[in-house]
Amino acid sequence: MQKNPYISLLNLMEQVSRSSNSPDIQIGQILASPPDIKVRYNSIILTKEELWISHYLLAGYGRTAKGHLVSATQNRAGGSGDAAYQSHNHDIDNDYTASVIYTDTLKPGMYVAIMPMLINDRIQQYIILDEIVRIDGHG
Repeated sequence: MQKNPYISLLNLMEQVSRSSNSPDIQIGQILASPPDIKVRYNSIILTKEELWISHYLLAGYGRTAKGHLVSATQNRAGGSGDAAYQSHNHDIDNDYTASVIYTDTLKPGMYVAIMPMLINDRIQQYIILDEIVRIDGHG
């Protein structure tokens, strides 16, 4: 009986596919807040030297927004009874610029989504993707 060449080709394709898959996202728990962050992950403690983290999860992260607001205030009655002060509103038609700077960060006990990665195919590092919670309150 002759060996089927397609079986060998399919086996090779499966091996290449498995080695190219992205690593699974896992769950970690914050043990210490940044800047000296520590995270429990799969029974090991990760430190800042092994971690990458999105800047929006850190205290001091700032964002600026700008736009144009068109609206009106709610109707409001005057108190004197004079016709000039009867129920009225005010139009709003303004440009705005607003900034927000976050002052909080990851805290001990919080859960985070972690994705392992290799740098230069040899140095194990981990990316903290975001804080995560369970809707039902169990964790």
